[in-house]
Amino acid sequence: MLIESTVQLPISLAMFQDLFHQPDPVALTRIILRWLHFVAGITWIGLLYFFNLVNVPVQKALDPDTKKKVNPDLLGRALWYFRWGAVVTVLAGLAYFAMYTLKTDITNANNIGGGSINLWWVLFAWLTYPIVLFIIEFVIIKKVPALIKDGRVFAIVMFILVAFISWGLLRFFDGMLTVGSESYASNKTYSIGIGGAYGIVMMLNVWGIIWPNNKRILAATAGTGPATPPELARQAFIASRTNAWLSLPLLLFMGTSHGDWVIFGK
Repeated sequence: MLIESTVQLPISLAMFQDLFHQPDPVALTRIILRWLHFVAGITWIGLLYFFNLVNVPVQKALDPDTKKKVNPDLLGRALWYFRWGAVVTVLAGLAYFAMYTLKTDITNANNIGGGSINLWWVLFAWLTYPIVLFIIEFVIIKKVPALIKDGRVFAIVMFILVAFISWGLLRFFDGMLTVGSESYASNKTYSIGIGGAYGIVMMLNVWGIIWPNNKRILAATAGTGPATPPELARQAFIASRTNAWLSLPLLLFMGTSHGDWVIFGK
């Protein structure tokens, strides 16, 4: 009976052959990039929410001696995963956007519409939008203390800047991916192009403001570095809170990119 049952085993397994498919190299690359993007993004955004929703109020209740004992190790470890999670998230997402989203629309524009659009030029031009936004934000946070003294005032300024950049990105994709009278910019390119731009600003905030400031603060707390000016903590807080708010439309646009809600285009 055992022999008869094992003889039938290959036949039974054959019933499932249509359910399992070995991915080709292109599909495998897409899977790996998405997986890296998801895992790193969960790590990064999860820690971002931890810092803003848990750590900030807890720190207010801690006395200086407790901070000296706890913060260098706890926050030092958390900030390591935080900043490198940001890098992996952005790089994996950027690669996926360039290789599979933007490239698809450009290929359609060139092959169907007869255009001559260059992928690398579009990608480079797109990156200038979040970089310029970060530079303006950096100057405000570092050089205009009056605008960050009240978080509500800074929030209004950033809302206007982000809205302007988002409008500019919509016009950018529409203009760059239009051949004749036909626009080949898909909803996925619009959504990820705008949400991804927010993500790049957030990563630049991490490496340009949040980490450098906190590195000096933690060194001073541990007694291994000089005392830090009080404005460093405020600057890091404002940049971190900006990231927390930016993450909400970022995640919305990531969700709308899959066709469940066609928010911008086809």
